[in-house]
Amino acid sequence: MTKVVIVGAGVAGINAATKLVDNNFKGKITIIDMGKDPYNRLPEEVMTGMLGAGGWSDGKLTYHTSIGGQLSKYCGDEKAMELMDQVINNFKRFHPKPEEVQCSNPVTEPDFIKPYFGLRLFPVWHVGTDYLHEIGKNWYNYLVNNGVEFIWETKVTDINFKRKEVIFNYFSEAGYAFKSYDNLIFGVGKSGIDFGKQLAERYELPTEPKSVQIGVRFEAPQKHFQKLIDVSYDFKLYRKYDDKGVSLRSFCTNNNAAYVAAEHTYGDISYNGHAKKDPSYRNDMTNFGILMEIRGIDKPFDWSRAAVEKLQHEGVDLFYSPSQRVPSKTSEGDYVKTHVVNSMDLLWEAIGDYASYIYEFIEDMEKVFPTLGKDWGIYMPEVKYLSPEPLVNYEDLSLTRFPNVHFVGDALSARGITVSGAQGTYVAEALLKIKQEYPEFIENIEF
Repeated sequence: MTKVVIVGAGVAGINAATKLVDNNFKGKITIIDMGKDPYNRLPEEVMTGMLGAGGWSDGKLTYHTSIGGQLSKYCGDEKAMELMDQVINNFKRFHPKPEEVQCSNPVTEPDFIKPYFGLRLFPVWHVGTDYLHEIGKNWYNYLVNNGVEFIWETKVTDINFKRKEVIFNYFSEAGYAFKSYDNLIFGVGKSGIDFGKQLAERYELPTEPKSVQIGVRFEAPQKHFQKLIDVSYDFKLYRKYDDKGVSLRSFCTNNNAAYVAAEHTYGDISYNGHAKKDPSYRNDMTNFGILMEIRGIDKPFDWSRAAVEKLQHEGVDLFYSPSQRVPSKTSEGDYVKTHVVNSMDLLWEAIGDYASYIYEFIEDMEKVFPTLGKDWGIYMPEVKYLSPEPLVNYEDLSLTRFPNVHFVGDALSARGITVSGAQGTYVAEALLKIKQEYPEFIENIEF
């Protein structure tokens, strides 16, 4: 029997398993994750567990090949869109109220933006954050009922690519165990990127360096941005400084019932955001990341880690508001954990003169949105850790040196739910094709 082990129960791994199950895959599928199943996972446990970070707290599915990573590079635009369709259909399929899933598709860039920013326009499917937990339960039940084995609250500590073994320990029990595989899908998400980096270094995998992705989470009353929200709910403002190797974009915009959330990664805190659909959560706030991509940094992963560490204060990160706004409350009713500072000086200390680009971005927003003024606050930092991306075979996202190991999601520099899920689906399709064409191939091959 063919054994497929999936490390990470995020959207990449879950969509891969679903594609296999839907096509009557006869092998054994095992999914290992550090977090909890959707019945026991708490709302604030954002980073690990069923459907990962995005599928637990962000109900927006971007629908374009230019957003979220390099999916088209591997399979072409037409196939990329087909794969994203499958991911979106899965969210609808397990949705308790699929009729409420809506797509926004802005087509015209407003003139008042043009003097200062570009505006990326693309379709976005709105699943609704309030429904994600029920979607997770329905999806989980489907996979379990079809024979998928889940191992929860378990950390994978090592993978032996040569012996085809995953080594792990149970958080709730002493000792280690291992599970052998014929094919491995490595979809660890943000919280496991450091682990992926360690594996790449140990096995001397050829990699492609990635850029630094760091910035702040911006928050202000929604009324200041309503004119733009009416055009594009999840607006993407951007600008480039090509001669400096720097570009900036607004990222993951949340409106109406918009909340800032702390993320715990590698022992440090950074910030993200999410929105609720239930009207009872409405707070008339808007938050979004101002994310800066910096090219040409030596060892960008290490540089980002060092910058984030400089912005920690007694176990929390920083909040600054020029108008002395206070940090907002979370969707659970507690104040966002942060340390209030009276200037952006510490951001300058952490990332140097690159902070000036964020400062200019905010200054120009004050011009574009005239009621905004100083009525805003920023949570420092927001960061997307992108370790060097292992080189993969385009037809199945397998490592060039280990063709039965497939990297997906954040481990392959995907950014967002739709692209991550599409990568998982793409790998599953390749495994199904191999199994159909060469039924004895996987069982007998040696690496």
